[in-house]
Amino acid sequence: MASNQQTRPGIGELAKDTASGRIGVVMGEVGARVQIRPVGGGVEWDALPDNVVALTAREELTARLAIKNGNSRDGL
Repeated sequence: MASNQQTRPGIGELAKDTASGRIGVVMGEVGARVQIRPVGGGVEWDALPDNVVALTAREELTARLAIKNGNSRDGL
């Protein structure tokens, strides 16, 4: 039976913290918080699980393009 409920992104997936509007990669969960790392790297932040959602198609495309551009600048 299909569910209409959206599942929270898993570890390694792109996600949006709706409380801050920031987009990053889900790194894990500690206690009642989800840890998210910025797309370009850096210090993780904690988000409430209810505020962590999957990206829209447009947001995901923008984030993946930013990753590719960053990698090309870094010679990867």
